[in-house]
Amino acid sequence: MRVLVVEDEQKVANALREGLEGERYDVVVERTGEDAFFRVTTETFDLILLDLGLPGRDGLQILTALRDKSIKTPVLVLTARDTLQDRVAGLDSGADDYLVKPFAFAELLARIRALIRRGRAADAPRLAVGDLRMDLITRKVVRGEQPVELTVREFELLEYLMRYEGQVVSRETLARDVWKETARTTPLDNVIDVHIARLRRKVDVDRSIKLIHTVRGVGFMLREGEP
Repeated sequence: MRVLVVEDEQKVANALREGLEGERYDVVVERTGEDAFFRVTTETFDLILLDLGLPGRDGLQILTALRDKSIKTPVLVLTARDTLQDRVAGLDSGADDYLVKPFAFAELLARIRALIRRGRAADAPRLAVGDLRMDLITRKVVRGEQPVELTVREFELLEYLMRYEGQVVSRETLARDVWKETARTTPLDNVIDVHIARLRRKVDVDRSIKLIHTVRGVGFMLREGEP
């Protein structure tokens, strides 16, 4: 479970990192809204813990920008702003939950578990991007009316890209989350590139609208039309 903590107060950020890593979460910390926005649009996370009082663009602006880009990663707002208007503004901007500082760490963990359960419950048995459809139960993939025959690894790779539609996914992320390789001494870049090329031939060949895109120097993105 990969968590992005967006918090500008060093002591609070360190405490959150230490506590969450103690619960076996993979934690990344950013101290500004701009840096957090770049992270979320170039990497994948399962949950974002977002402070509102950030230097530069504040948390609400970042949250609104993420939702405008159709990034659906669950966001738990952590803030000292405790008025009803603040809570409404946070939820209306796209937050999934709102926790006022100071809070008990046990409550934070409970809120995180609830968001994770909610996300799993909301998982649909089918995914769709444009005219590309995937049935997770029968493991069938169709582009328009044409079946797409995939190997097991190609299916897993396409499923991951579809789940993170519109987000850039790095090779490092694919190696970790699809190939489950975290301890290799050599990167899987060439292997991943070969699988992406094969997947692109099966999904996008002879199609006027391409779905699988390479973002040079960063990774890959699946979306309808150019990124």
